[in-house]
Amino acid sequence: MANLLGNSLSFSLRQTSLRCLHTQPSSTTSALALIRSQPSQYAVAAVAGKKYLLAPRDLLTVPRLNDVAVGDVLGLDSVHELGSREYTLRGTPHLTPDVVKISATVVEHTKGQMEFIVKKKRRKGYKKTIQHKQTYTRLRIGPFEFPQQQTQS
Repeated sequence: MANLLGNSLSFSLRQTSLRCLHTQPSSTTSALALIRSQPSQYAVAAVAGKKYLLAPRDLLTVPRLNDVAVGDVLGLDSVHELGSREYTLRGTPHLTPDVVKISATVVEHTKGQMEFIVKKKRRKGYKKTIQHKQTYTRLRIGPFEFPQQQTQS
């Protein structure tokens, strides 16, 4: 019984390792082809100094970007990681713009919910309430574009 269990375990491990061996990409272009063939992709990119996990058609809320207007298209050039369910391509520290291009469209400038800050000093009768709303910019992430690598003839 133990031998039978050991054989089935080794068979499943061997099968898993064989499945992983034949799909290892040998270069960046082959890795991009494998990622492009997957039904869904993701990227880790920096927007306004913070890293976000992005997918195509996502709606991303970031702190207010003052120098953009509604309808502007932004190019996200600091992409740290690109991947799919089975494959991942990481940059050191960024992927170059000729590997992947991600665009984001400014949808709106909005405000968050009302925040209340209460300041109080004990036994002095001093109490002060400050209210404010944090401003945000919403971005719609566009499709990931993989420029074709040009071969020199």
